[in-house]
Amino acid sequence: MASKGAGMSFSRKSYKLTSDAEKSRVTGIVHEKLLNDYLQRIFSSPDHVPPAATSRKLLNFQNLPDCLDQLLQVDSEDEESQGQVEGRLGPSTVVLDHTGGFEGLLLVDDDLLEVIGHSNFGTIRSTTCVYKGKWLYEVLISSQGLMQIGWCTISCRFNQEEGVGDTPNSYAYDGNRVRKWNVTTTNYGKAWAAGDIVSCLIDLDAGTLSFCLNGVSLGTAFENLSKGQGMAYFPAISLSFKESVAFNFGSRPLRYRFGMMAVGFRPLQDPPGADLVRAQRLLGCFRAVLSVELDPVESRLVEKESSEWQLQGQPTVLLTLAHIFHRFAPLLHEVYLVEAVLINFLLGIVEKGTPAQAQSMVHQVLDLFWLFMEDYEVQDCLKQLMMSLLRLYRFSPIVPDLSLQIHYLRLAISILRHAKSRKFLLSNVLFDVLRSVIFFYIKSPLRVEEAGLQELIPTTWWPHRSSREGRESKEVKEETGEERLRRRAYERGCQRLKKRIEVVEELQVQILKLLLDNKDDNGGEASRYIFLTKFRKFLQENASGRGNIPMLCPPEYMVCFLHRLISALRYYWDEYKASNPRASFSEEAYIPPQVFYNGKVDYFDLQRLGGLLSHLRKTLKDDLAAKANIVIDPLELQAATMDDLDEDEEPAPTAAQRPMQALALGGALPLPRPGWLSSPTLGRANRFLSTAAVSLMTPRRPLSASEKVKVRTLSVEQRTREDIEGSHWSEGLLLGRPPEEPEQPLTENSLLEVLDGAIMMYNLSVHQQLGKMVGVSDDVNEYAMALRETEDKIRRCPKRRKDILAELIKSQKVFSEKLDHLSRRLAWVHATVYSQEKMLDIYWLLRICLRTIEHGDCTGSLFAFMPEFYLSVAINSYSALKNYFGPVHSMEELPGYEETLTRLAAILAKHFADTRIVGTDIRDSLMQALASYVCYPHSLRAVERIPEEQRVAMVKNLLAPYEQRPWAQTNWILVRLWRGCGFGYRYTRLPHLLKTKPDDANLPSLQKPCPSTLLQQHMADLLRQGPDVAPSFLNSVLNQLNWAFSEFIGMIQEIQQAAERLERNFVDSRQLKVCATCFDLSVSLLRVLEMTITLVPEIFLDWARPTSEMLLRRLAQLLNQVLNRVTAERNLFDRVVTLRLPGLESVDHYPILVAVTGILVRLLVHGPASETERATSVLLADPCFQLRSICYLLGQPEPPAPETALPAPDRKRFSLQSYTDYISAEELAQVERMLAHLTSASAQVAAASLPTSEEDLCPICYAHPISAVFQPCGHKSCKACINQHLMNNKDCFFCKATIVSVEDWDKVANTGATSSAT
Repeated sequence: MASKGAGMSFSRKSYKLTSDAEKSRVTGIVHEKLLNDYLQRIFSSPDHVPPAATSRKLLNFQNLPDCLDQLLQVDSEDEESQGQVEGRLGPSTVVLDHTGGFEGLLLVDDDLLEVIGHSNFGTIRSTTCVYKGKWLYEVLISSQGLMQIGWCTISCRFNQEEGVGDTPNSYAYDGNRVRKWNVTTTNYGKAWAAGDIVSCLIDLDAGTLSFCLNGVSLGTAFENLSKGQGMAYFPAISLSFKESVAFNFGSRPLRYRFGMMAVGFRPLQDPPGADLVRAQRLLGCFRAVLSVELDPVESRLVEKESSEWQLQGQPTVLLTLAHIFHRFAPLLHEVYLVEAVLINFLLGIVEKGTPAQAQSMVHQVLDLFWLFMEDYEVQDCLKQLMMSLLRLYRFSPIVPDLSLQIHYLRLAISILRHAKSRKFLLSNVLFDVLRSVIFFYIKSPLRVEEAGLQELIPTTWWPHRSSREGRESKEVKEETGEERLRRRAYERGCQRLKKRIEVVEELQVQILKLLLDNKDDNGGEASRYIFLTKFRKFLQENASGRGNIPMLCPPEYMVCFLHRLISALRYYWDEYKASNPRASFSEEAYIPPQVFYNGKVDYFDLQRLGGLLSHLRKTLKDDLAAKANIVIDPLELQAATMDDLDEDEEPAPTAAQRPMQALALGGALPLPRPGWLSSPTLGRANRFLSTAAVSLMTPRRPLSASEKVKVRTLSVEQRTREDIEGSHWSEGLLLGRPPEEPEQPLTENSLLEVLDGAIMMYNLSVHQQLGKMVGVSDDVNEYAMALRETEDKIRRCPKRRKDILAELIKSQKVFSEKLDHLSRRLAWVHATVYSQEKMLDIYWLLRICLRTIEHGDCTGSLFAFMPEFYLSVAINSYSALKNYFGPVHSMEELPGYEETLTRLAAILAKHFADTRIVGTDIRDSLMQALASYVCYPHSLRAVERIPEEQRVAMVKNLLAPYEQRPWAQTNWILVRLWRGCGFGYRYTRLPHLLKTKPDDANLPSLQKPCPSTLLQQHMADLLRQGPDVAPSFLNSVLNQLNWAFSEFIGMIQEIQQAAERLERNFVDSRQLKVCATCFDLSVSLLRVLEMTITLVPEIFLDWARPTSEMLLRRLAQLLNQVLNRVTAERNLFDRVVTLRLPGLESVDHYPILVAVTGILVRLLVHGPASETERATSVLLADPCFQLRSICYLLGQPEPPAPETALPAPDRKRFSLQSYTDYISAEELAQVERMLAHLTSASAQVAAASLPTSEEDLCPICYAHPISAVFQPCGHKSCKACINQHLMNNKDCFFCKATIVSVEDWDKVANTGATSSAT
């Protein structure tokens, strides 16, 4: 066989056999006697009788083929069965019947052995059936949901509701519900979990059917099976939506075959018996070569350990190996032989020697593969080898020392250390055929007992619920001595578990280090650049394929992949820094802004901060030319229009491209492996952005500052190493450096792209998964609370009630057992997801995003090219660090914590109103993040630490008019800055909700008040500046208050009407939520008005200002409206509050009345007498004012007599005096003074008021006399109405003419002037 040389140093010689001693020394062929002994040792038969013993000829290379033929002869019983086997009907290769044996919608893998449910309850059977004998097959449970696995006949008819086991002559086992099915159902077996193996056995001689789970028999499930003519049974399965399994009918070695085959059961598909025997014998010969060494000097054979064997280029050994591989190579394309022979051999090498010895030995074996086998044979063998290895790693059971996973990973590392094999696998297998990300996943054990966690963590403990700020809540008691001992023992067990997991994680990092190697470019492209191309496609499919379940990488895999990638990335980053002092450390990493607009990195259809990429390139082309020396080719811009992208013009996929998975209603299709890493056909939007993506022609010399570069399109596959790295540090990915960026390089450009991909990964699904895994901790807290409540009930239970006590003790036992299980599972989750090292990884990403945003912001308008996910990751990673890693780890312990908080605060403060950001979703996210940021003391102090100029700009943006923007979040931010300073506004939860349990005590709205006097002062200063700031802001606040409260009243009217109907009527939960939201908005708007009046009272009370009187009258009108609606006796508000409907828990008298009271007290009690009188006169002048509403605040139905003490409040009535825990005595005294003042003032006004003619009243409000006339039309109204109207509209109420000016109107003066003129 011709050798092709795979990294070997041997020259290709034509070796000939000779007995001449001189020629022996020249050619390296040993003499005949030694050669015979050597070949006899290598090719000895299994019974150790030399195959040529009957011949007098010595064994040599001329008669070796005959010897091999004799060695590889197999007995007749080992020969494969030809045609049909008795008892079995159908093809000898058994697969799933995707052409006719199905019901419902299913996704079938390209090997026709794996299936995913894609409808309610789809069913599929195999192509082969059995009618006699003992048969079995295995099913690998990939997901643990609803499935029924078993056997059926061809006469069974299934539908979307009835599957295997629901019809006569069909039988199934359901490990999800732990039952067996045959028309009826009974309990059977035990629950299965993802990764389990179900063996399905049918004995048609005895008429029985049974199942095994992970090799352990579950007992006979069914007896007296129907037999006879026409009764043949097919393997079959019914599975619900998104559930998946993999069948093994015998195409691969059965996992649990030995015990079952010993009692006569055989797989549906016969193993390749003859080939298996031949492969094992040839492997034995190969082992013999590795354990024997020729010593031509001493003319003897030397026995050695195979781990010490070295390929030294001896011709005798090479020719011997050539004969072995000539017979061995054709066998290694079968997956059965690869798993049964090759993997076991390689695993033996890994298990016996040290890691260094194993890697050296596997490397030499792969050298021999490439040397003696054809390329296609090696490639096919490597593909099957990695597929089998991945399957073994993914579904191997979790054992305490993780030894199985460690062996599989060590073998994968040994294979990938071989450069030629690694490049082939990277280019053609790892990302195109395999789900290689699984190698970086450590699955969580669903059965704690089988994983050995009980022995590893014998003592369990569970943390008390704590706040996300890291401080325990008040109700948590001091830790007792016994609890302290339990906690320390639990922590020691967790550390033991963590150390074992770290071994696996380090091996996974080693795999990624091999894939990121960029120094193996001899004879081709380096591994890192192959990885970059495949990695980008992986990101593209997960970014554009959301919702297509088979195409997406599961988020739990993505989390582990991200952490391993960060470890490998930082290793290479700091390694580059060590050899290049001008580069930056990984702690200083960021993505330079030119990466986002020079087109070297494809961001698919992901949104940019400024909108679509095509729009940005057109509108900002001048800025690109001026700042980055980039010129967009006009022809390319013109070509990238949507009109040019007709679906009919899409080129047909090439043969090398893998087809997209397809769905057919009511059908099952043979689909390609659901590899998230294969290349899907891009959709219309994807292709548009990909075609329009900008790439740069890399110049061959550094650019001067004045030179411009014309750009062209360059796909990911077309990029070379020079396109990424460039020939100069400012080229490649960094071409187009803006003047704000430093000249020194950060690191290798390829590492920047990997980092960019890692940040995108976090945004795609990692953050979502981090939040999901917190559910384990929440479950622990729920059960711990239930256990404490049960123990408390046991202590209080009377001894005579033994029945109740027995039930409580039973509940206590259940809760304790569940907590033991969950606490051990929580230890696993903390070690794999929420460890200190994982927290530092997320923190590193956060700091990178902050630096990237800061650098991008410095580029001015080019900041719009940055993808939105950078801001999203900055926001979400901070949220994850704060909310998901506690209480074991606190964000406050992180290095540079205070500085990071301040930098994030500066970004939120600046960009929540940045006009360069146009996306609605990202703007809302920024606003919500800032609203949450000011709810916690630490983050609020960070906002106060940002430069004063930025703080003032932030408050100015918050005070901008509320119209045409999301004002609710803005108002919420202002309220949080005030909470803790307002009247009765020091509560965390509303008084009437204290007895109820909050859904999540860590919500921002449930945090303790932490007002900011500094930001309040900025707000006051801004409101005092300029004549238009305060009026425009307050006008919008009053408008929104009027709208929110009016909507609230309208909705509770509808709710009340629905509740009073005789027929049973349910109120829409969404309507209840909107109603409660309008109420909360009304309260928060009132609090903003209270803050404004307290900080800047002159805006309302200094009537030298042109708008003060109008604002005060509008405020009085709204306050009276709120009071009258809420305080009326047995009114609508009272009735709805009494109903206590789910969703309206926050609707109560207290929050809205104390907000109104705070405003009234500030207007009528505080301040100089002149301002108090002014406010009093406006309030009393409003026709809606009712003194009874003020009395209602103190629980009094009527105003008290002058100079008399207030009577004690009625407990059945609302009264501020009942809330002494929330309202201070001083505040109550101020309310009493206000009531006395208004009582006296209203009496004086009533005595002095004169009747007014209806003709003299304002025709708009009918509350005030006419006092203004409009010019030029001459229509009239009161000043309050026209001033309020002119803030929003310049047209006359009546004739719609444009109002030029408004003049005072006095009826007496104008009547006198008219008479004089007459």
